[in-house]
Amino acid sequence: MTPLVAAAVLIAAVTHASWNAIAHGIRDQLLAFTLVGGGGMLGGLALLPFAPAPAADAWPYLLASAAVHVVYQLLLMRSFHLGDFGQMYPIARGTAPLVVTVAAAVFVGERPDRWQAAGIALASAGLVGVALWGIRGSLRPATDGDGGNGESGGGGGNGGGPQWLALTAAVATGLSIAAYTVVDGLGVRSSGSPLGYIAWLMILEGLAVPACALAIRRGALLGQLRPVAARGLLGGLLSILAYGLVLWAQTRAELAPIAALRESSIIVGAAIGALFFKERFGAPRIAAAGLMVAGIGLMLHTG
Repeated sequence: MTPLVAAAVLIAAVTHASWNAIAHGIRDQLLAFTLVGGGGMLGGLALLPFAPAPAADAWPYLLASAAVHVVYQLLLMRSFHLGDFGQMYPIARGTAPLVVTVAAAVFVGERPDRWQAAGIALASAGLVGVALWGIRGSLRPATDGDGGNGESGGGGGNGGGPQWLALTAAVATGLSIAAYTVVDGLGVRSSGSPLGYIAWLMILEGLAVPACALAIRRGALLGQLRPVAARGLLGGLLSILAYGLVLWAQTRAELAPIAALRESSIIVGAAIGALFFKERFGAPRIAAAGLMVAGIGLMLHTG
């Protein structure tokens, strides 16, 4: 992994945490992901005139990835509804690197060397620490109500112990991330046009949630979208930038180290949760973050 590729993945990590925070900050998650999907679709359409179409071999991967992305968005919506951003986002992101490492070794033949394997394990351990510290206090009670304060869709409730429905949704979100990471790693390499692959992926995945929202909300949808439209569309455009950088990086380096480095977004997400959503961070998460940084250093070892 060259410094340029590493820098692109780190920028993607910050951008990804940012668009997730924007989506979480909109109380109505269906509206949030409708706008994120719509913004992504508009961005994809804008890219089409400048991008050659992907090769025929890439289209099965594109269609599979779009389907997995829709599942991912639905699971992420559920996670954000049930729990704090600073908990749900790290758990979802932290599940993916080890799964991607195993899948890349099995399906792509990309086996990390001993230094990279140690780094991925260490970074993942740090991610788990960031994700799980304080989980008993920060998952909110599983209810059908909105909960939360202000615009946030997350909770911060302190009653009742861990809500396993929220935890399960976050872990399932992480598995879906691992699935589309591997599928897109194979697809973008066979596309002959990374930009074209990105554009079509954003268009295909961006259609689903807005279509569902239109069917559910019908004529009321436009009026509901208007007050949060600017934030939601910005989130959609940031999502294109975040995943576009990752897809480009996957054409330049192996999947497992990229997946692990990308999860540095967890630190950004935890910081956003503490600063903007007033969620706890604390010394244990700082220590876990240091462990993750050490793991990333080993992961990027080349000798």
